[in-house]
Amino acid sequence: MATLPQLLEEDIRALDAVLLEFSRQAELCGALVIDKGGFLITHQGNTGELDLTTLGALASGAFMASQTIASLVNEKNFNSTFQQGENSSLFIQEVDPQCLLAVIFSSATGLGLVKYYAGSVAASIARILGAARDRNPSGGFDLSVLNMANPRELFRKKSQDAPRPASFE
Repeated sequence: MATLPQLLEEDIRALDAVLLEFSRQAELCGALVIDKGGFLITHQGNTGELDLTTLGALASGAFMASQTIASLVNEKNFNSTFQQGENSSLFIQEVDPQCLLAVIFSSATGLGLVKYYAGSVAASIARILGAARDRNPSGGFDLSVLNMANPRELFRKKSQDAPRPASFE
């Protein structure tokens, strides 16, 4: 299984900044970065009392189910999925082979507005994750093997603690 790159505190701050701006621009309830196993990496927005851990797991499951549907209708994949409710809607877009962007927004907000911003947001998230992957190509996590009640501790490592390239030793 593909792994999530080793993320530093600075990476999470960069992801949070992208999500916060996205939430502001598109007037979202919340935006989440989750891995395809359904584990919450980070989130921003006014999500109130939502159970984001469960939401991330179910959003990932819904997205992966749509991939199975894609193959049944002879499509390579569907890169997004959308669920609309009376009050709230959920849009999920693939970021890269390991991660998804899940967006919670009011049903009064148009899907077009969310999709307009989501494309560039997903690309920004992919760049941040790609830089983390390039920084330590052999490092990474398969979050599906972890049993952690609070995964935020996993992402607390600071850049000065990161392994230094051989050229600096």
